[in-house]
Amino acid sequence: MADPLWTLGEILVATGGRSEGNPASRVSGFSIDSRSLKSGEGFIAIRGLNRDGHEFIPAALDAGAACAVVEETYHPSDEQRLVRVTDTFDALNDLGRAGRDRAEAAVVIAVTGSVGKTGTKEALRRALEPSGTVHASSKSYNNHWGVPLTLANMRRDIAYGVFEVGMNHAGEIDALTKLVRPHIAIVTTVAPVHLGFFDSVEEIADAKAEIFHGLEPGGAAIINRDNSHYERLAARARKNGAEIVSFGEDEGANARLISADLTPESSQVRADIMGETVDYRLGAPGRHLVQNSLAVLAAVKLAGADLAKAAEAFGVMQPQAGRGERRVIQTKSGPVAIVDESYNANPASMRAALATLGLAPRDAYKRRVAVLGDMLELGAEGPKLHAGLAEAVDEAGVDVVFACGELMDSLFQALPAGRQGGYAKSSEELSPKLLEAVGPGDVIMVKGSLGSRMAPLVEALTRHFEAESVSA
Repeated sequence: MADPLWTLGEILVATGGRSEGNPASRVSGFSIDSRSLKSGEGFIAIRGLNRDGHEFIPAALDAGAACAVVEETYHPSDEQRLVRVTDTFDALNDLGRAGRDRAEAAVVIAVTGSVGKTGTKEALRRALEPSGTVHASSKSYNNHWGVPLTLANMRRDIAYGVFEVGMNHAGEIDALTKLVRPHIAIVTTVAPVHLGFFDSVEEIADAKAEIFHGLEPGGAAIINRDNSHYERLAARARKNGAEIVSFGEDEGANARLISADLTPESSQVRADIMGETVDYRLGAPGRHLVQNSLAVLAAVKLAGADLAKAAEAFGVMQPQAGRGERRVIQTKSGPVAIVDESYNANPASMRAALATLGLAPRDAYKRRVAVLGDMLELGAEGPKLHAGLAEAVDEAGVDVVFACGELMDSLFQALPAGRQGGYAKSSEELSPKLLEAVGPGDVIMVKGSLGSRMAPLVEALTRHFEAESVSA
């Protein structure tokens, strides 16, 4: 029988907790969500802003939890599967810290940036798998709960650990990177994101640079040389003793793009990765993904993994739902393509998505349609940053824009009448207008911040055209 991820005794040592259970009891992992908890896992009852995890302990135990980490004040007291601690959030961090400490042989990589964190993390996972076992963040587990939870679920014999680290306030990354203690830290880019919480983009750069605070001695910082904040980031990395490895199209980049042939479905790339020329295909489209693939390959090389196999692995990459997933539906009157970018949005990712929409060939699709919702957390600059997207819409050759949300009205009003497809205050109100106006021959890209609720529009479009294809 394989060694357990944890035993109850190890959990007690890590957290300083107490339990009446058998110290040899096996625990296969941890969850903070009783709905997704698997039998044999430990449930950590976190107190959130809206719900208290202690409410769901009975459900977790009924679902087969091996143990539940609870605070001393929780009753009843006669359940042997309870691990009692002073504070469950502190216990989660203790378990994450212990999980990192025991993976002594692993090469650990941390990723942050205003755009592209999750895609880069997933690309790293894919690129490293041919060279050894990889443990990586699930979904976008990049915050003060997700990072320690991911660490706590890491096996001690893992070869590579890949962690996404996010923030919307100064100081958040500092705490997380000191838990992760990466050997390699990547900053994909710095852009005007979360401006509602910062006074300037320079402050955002400084917050992203916190990722270097946790670097292991002799660690490396991989930084986007094409970004205007490169020198600011590099100075912070050097201050923390990091080796600087740059990536981008700049002639001085250590991981440098030589050429890229971009298509709506993929990209063919040639790059110089720290002195080694590599040719590869990316199975997902977009120049921004090409850029980030350079950082991934630089990390692969620094980690001592197989560069050629990593580059080959890029070919089977596919965009994820909400992050560029592309579906072509054949209807009686012709094809329609739906590009799902509904998970998140900021000025940089919106421009990248519009540019990728602009790759749609005119001989295959009559119209390029952008369906855009509000970009949130931009503070007082919000209206201006939305209106400023008009230039990107024009450069991409977008034929018509449908917009929803108070902020996106600024863009809608900045567009010429011929490009104004329709506007509504919410995605729910926009839906009927959109479904009536689009049809076969359109490639439709849907994007907005998660809070703008653009995913239902993707679902409505898919249902609408799939119904047409069935009846065709």
